[in-house]
Amino acid sequence: MPILFKKTQKLEHQIDDYLDMVIRGGLLFKEGVKYFLADNREQFEDRLQGIDSLESEADLLRREIENRLYQETLIPEERGDVLGIIENTDKMLNVSAETLMNFSVENPFIPEKYKNQIQDLCSSSVAAIDELIAAIRAYFRDVNRVRDGVNKVLFYEKEADKIADTIKRAIFQSGEFENFSRKLHLKDFIEDIENISDTAEEVCDRLSIAAIKRTI
Repeated sequence: MPILFKKTQKLEHQIDDYLDMVIRGGLLFKEGVKYFLADNREQFEDRLQGIDSLESEADLLRREIENRLYQETLIPEERGDVLGIIENTDKMLNVSAETLMNFSVENPFIPEKYKNQIQDLCSSSVAAIDELIAAIRAYFRDVNRVRDGVNKVLFYEKEADKIADTIKRAIFQSGEFENFSRKLHLKDFIEDIENISDTAEEVCDRLSIAAIKRTI
């Protein structure tokens, strides 16, 4: 049984369930963008509804985890770090859901030549989510493996930055847009997708500090 949960197996299961939701959120986001780029609005809206429902469900579970940590005085020596990790991880799910909703509402103009690159950007950002979740699980089970997961998150975050920079440079050098405002509009969406991996990196900073504290 994991080190942190010798006395509270239910909490372990709840946190695992929550992390599973974050992974599913990343997959729904990636699929949603794929269907938006393919102009398949029915499948896109289905993924949007899925991530919206998942976000609400995850919020309820996150609050239950937080309440148990406080009210039942569970793992007091680790509580602050666990709360910080959970709360910051929640931001990735929120950003993913909000970005997909913005695609639905604002319907950005995306020339065909950028679609594969945008899908690659989504893949790198979602890979950062997946590796972060693996690193968080390691924090609870085998803290010595956290560093490996963090390094993978940082790799995918850098890849996302490179792809986003390439797309933005191409957008502003392109003559395919009717006006400058469309370039700015698409740039904002590129940065929203990129922000998912940036958020994963921010969580890694906190996770790394928490892991170091556990090994001292």
